[in-house]
Amino acid sequence: MSGTLFLVATPIGNLSDISARAVKTLHDADFIAAEDTRVTRKLLSYLNIKKQVISYREHNQHEVGFKIISRLLNGESCALVTDAGTPAISDPGEDLVRLCRESNIKTIIIPGPCAAIAGLALSGLSSKSFIFEGFLPVDKKKRLVLLTQLQDENRTMVFYEAPHKLKRTLDDMLSIFGDRKISISRELTKIHEETLFLTISEAIAHFNNVAPRGEFVLVVEGSDLTLAHDDAINTAVKIALSYISDGITTRDAIKRAATETGCSRNELYKTIQGVFARLG
Repeated sequence: MSGTLFLVATPIGNLSDISARAVKTLHDADFIAAEDTRVTRKLLSYLNIKKQVISYREHNQHEVGFKIISRLLNGESCALVTDAGTPAISDPGEDLVRLCRESNIKTIIIPGPCAAIAGLALSGLSSKSFIFEGFLPVDKKKRLVLLTQLQDENRTMVFYEAPHKLKRTLDDMLSIFGDRKISISRELTKIHEETLFLTISEAIAHFNNVAPRGEFVLVVEGSDLTLAHDDAINTAVKIALSYISDGITTRDAIKRAATETGCSRNELYKTIQGVFARLG
């Protein structure tokens, strides 16, 4: 009978945030797979747990992943941890979970801290519907392409960012998203925890004067599609009214304006009828 892979969430800063269930799982597992063995050994020392810890990270995940699967198939249990927070979220653990699914190995989550959720909760921005993008691509072209694809996203967006890349990311966001509201959290649950509630331009000004330190969670408000839609309709109405003033029939004016702007003819017709009604 095969063993079990346990996905164990660990503290994102404050070691006392670890759950009793997580402690027991780490204690009982046959071995632990960690993204950074040094970080994990500090946690295990704090918990007074002595256990075999193997390195499982981005640069060795394929080779080590199959070794972990082999041990699991032989009946051992493994506790998978990341540097901080919930494993398999924006880290190599995702691949190990997939391998377990393909091998019919039981996988159990030991839930706990997650920086993305903590940052979102602190942001005050809508959490009814949101997306998590993790770290943006390092390559400038790929990063700008991704941000452009998110330009019209109306859900709240959550990103991770490293301190040395923060200002570059904020500059790119301002150029593509415009000056939206943004919540920036750093060092969550640690002594120097801080969350700033700003616009993107204000954030740029702030970090031009204050050097970014710590790991960041960026929560950006989504696009106001309603406003964008209203702007498009207003533009189409102006174009149609211009054609009408030139002597073109209302029907043809609406048809031309709808074609040029991509707006619905029916909606444009109703809006113009409302304009005519207000004019008496």
